[in-house]
Amino acid sequence: MRINPLVQFMKQMQGKVNSSIYASIQGQSSAQHIAFLRQLQKEVKLEESLEIPLNELNVVVFDLETTGFFPDQGNKILSIGAVKVKGGEVRHEECFYSLVQCNAELTPEIKQLTGLKEEDLEGAPELSKVLVAFYEFVKGEVLVAHHASHEKSFLQHFNWKLFRTHFRHRIVDTSFLLKIADPHSNLIRLEDCCEHCGIPVKDRHHALGDAKMTAALWSVYVDKIQERGCKTLRDVYEKLSR
Repeated sequence: MRINPLVQFMKQMQGKVNSSIYASIQGQSSAQHIAFLRQLQKEVKLEESLEIPLNELNVVVFDLETTGFFPDQGNKILSIGAVKVKGGEVRHEECFYSLVQCNAELTPEIKQLTGLKEEDLEGAPELSKVLVAFYEFVKGEVLVAHHASHEKSFLQHFNWKLFRTHFRHRIVDTSFLLKIADPHSNLIRLEDCCEHCGIPVKDRHHALGDAKMTAALWSVYVDKIQERGCKTLRDVYEKLSR
């Protein structure tokens, strides 16, 4: 029987990325998780990130694989992948990946899209522990995602549901940079944007694979928008508001 290479990669990554972070939260109670999240949210400095030069800004580029688009209608997070970008350089060695426990039956469409099966998720960590580990990895850095409204809606929903705390991290959408760098472009899908920029499309619809491609896209477009006069995130938001 032929083994799906995406699933094989996923299984190799599970439990190996950021194991030290998971070890640090083992045995902690839900109350400790909530206290940690609330303290972290207080330390997020949203305004400061607006003034840092883009070529010096440290970000965490991330992606979620989910069962659908609407967390308030019962859709769940299946996996989280992230990679750090420092000063425009993608740090492939500084990455985060975890499956998320899910006991619901996956649709054939989700199985085909992600390569995931129910048995892959049964023994995975529960979402509260994965989110705590993810936020420990992120700290106070700016988050970046491709068409970020999807990721933002899930994090907002589950932050409140699990921890009764609001999601306060800044998320920058790579499509914002695309609008400035290539205002006449009709590119939408991640793979189309990557191909347009000469970025290899690899491990599509795997959370870590998509995060790494988005990180490469971020690096390319940060260079392009700086050439158009956008030196900080504040410049980006001001440019988009005109």
